[in-house]
Amino acid sequence: MFSFFKDRTAKKLKKKHSMLLEQAMQAQRRGDIRMYSKLTAEAEDVFNEFKQASEQQS
Repeated sequence: MFSFFKDRTAKKLKKKHSMLLEQAMQAQRRGDIRMYSKLTAEAEDVFNEFKQASEQQS
């Protein structure tokens, strides 16, 4: 019934995932490998949430 809310959630998760990967890349360039690892792991979690949201939408 309210499928547009699910679509909005998926878009937010995709945007957050991209932002986290960008921050991770910047941390890696600065040489902060611990922060890079933390942000990459967080991006992985967000991507898994995105996949779940996309599957539920179908």
